[in-house]
Amino acid sequence: MKKIEAIIRKSRFDAVKKALHQIEVNFFSYWDVTGVGNEKQAHVYRGITYSTADIQRRYLTIVVTDTFVERTVEALLESAYTGEVGDGKIFVSDVINSYRIRTKENGEKGIN
Repeated sequence: MKKIEAIIRKSRFDAVKKALHQIEVNFFSYWDVTGVGNEKQAHVYRGITYSTADIQRRYLTIVVTDTFVERTVEALLESAYTGEVGDGKIFVSDVINSYRIRTKENGEKGIN
């Protein structure tokens, strides 16, 4: 099992959610987060200067079986892509075990 963490633009969330559902990844958690990126410029909009040092993003956590890792990462790469600086990051790490509280199932049965 693997845990896939993705930091994406909020504006791409609906496309990402749709792409994940299309490949049958139907459960994941997400949070609104603020981060600091490489771009340090200030932008002016209607006479007001906005700092781009603090970036609003959405953070997703997805736990999948090993057979779903590649298709999940591909779905994220395709659906979150804009081609601009700040599209986000994806991290993949090992999950030792998982448990479903209701049934006490564990391992892959605990996430399916």
